[in-house]
Amino acid sequence: MNHRILPGVMMACAVAAAHAQQDTTPPQNVQLQQQEIAKGEPARWSQPDRTSAEQARTLRKEIGAALAEARQACKQLPAAERSGCLQEAQATYQADMAKVPQLVAGK
Repeated sequence: MNHRILPGVMMACAVAAAHAQQDTTPPQNVQLQQQEIAKGEPARWSQPDRTSAEQARTLRKEIGAALAEARQACKQLPAAERSGCLQEAQATYQADMAKVPQLVAGK
């Protein structure tokens, strides 16, 4: 019986050792992004959206990011408060998304 378990244990130890020796440097795209940010704010960040479609896309992206931040904040709350917080965040998201056409038209 022991002779069947031993190879499995040895393989698990080998996988764990290989995982521990993995390179911990960030991926290339993260390194490039960090270098770009270190140089200062990229020019594309300060270029305004020219068309209504670009403005709407940016608003939707920002609203989605706000929802993600709200969800993260809700996860930090006690379990009893979490559900209500998530429902409120979702309701805010839906209300904001419904206002996107009005916001774009008003600019």
